[in-house]
Amino acid sequence: MSDSRPRRSVSPHQPVREQVADALRAALTAGELRPGRIYSAPALAAEYGVSATPVREAMLDLAREGLVETVRNKGFRVAETTERDLADFTEIRALIEVPTAGRVARAATAGQLAELRPAADEAMAAARAGDLVSYLDADHRFHLGLLSLAGNPRLVEAVGDLRRRSRLHGLAGALTGAGGTRVLVESAREHIELLDLMLAGDADGAERRMRHHLTQARALWAVRRRERVPGRGGSGPG
Repeated sequence: MSDSRPRRSVSPHQPVREQVADALRAALTAGELRPGRIYSAPALAAEYGVSATPVREAMLDLAREGLVETVRNKGFRVAETTERDLADFTEIRALIEVPTAGRVARAATAGQLAELRPAADEAMAAARAGDLVSYLDADHRFHLGLLSLAGNPRLVEAVGDLRRRSRLHGLAGALTGAGGTRVLVESAREHIELLDLMLAGDADGAERRMRHHLTQARALWAVRRRERVPGRGGSGPG
């Protein structure tokens, strides 16, 4: 935040509020906005080259998602995701996504499943490049696209909310090394393996792969924790 140049231009094809919210989520992941710090809407507005109103609206959206907290007369404080939070979110996601993967494997057509392939391939490309923000975007589209095939929009909405709440602030900086890239590539590979199992109609295999895949969030947490606490190890997947 050393200069006042906008971080990104505003597109006329998407509401400014949504663009700012997306930019702020990416900044949280990248570690540009740090847990515990308070940020004012006017200062962020100058950063993004917009007025303060859409920034306040976007931050209120993030507050509803549990990513920031409002601080009266000051602005917004970035919330920290604890290990217990992540464990709870992962448990709930498993209760929803594991059986849904089996349902989709039994009922979806090959054509419907093939529509998930681009997101899986994009996640792999981003993982190999060490681009966490792009990986998370592709991962988001893959998972919610898969869930949408179950025909229950409320289910998709619930998992989308859980995913937002389990975002790991500052994780991008911890994944710059070979270990972090390896974890991302392993997670991306599981998208492809899961899709292949569903295309083969292997519902039980799809459920097992989805359950294992969801534990990768814990592996990402371990990578970040090792980076933040030198000399302290973290648990692996599962």
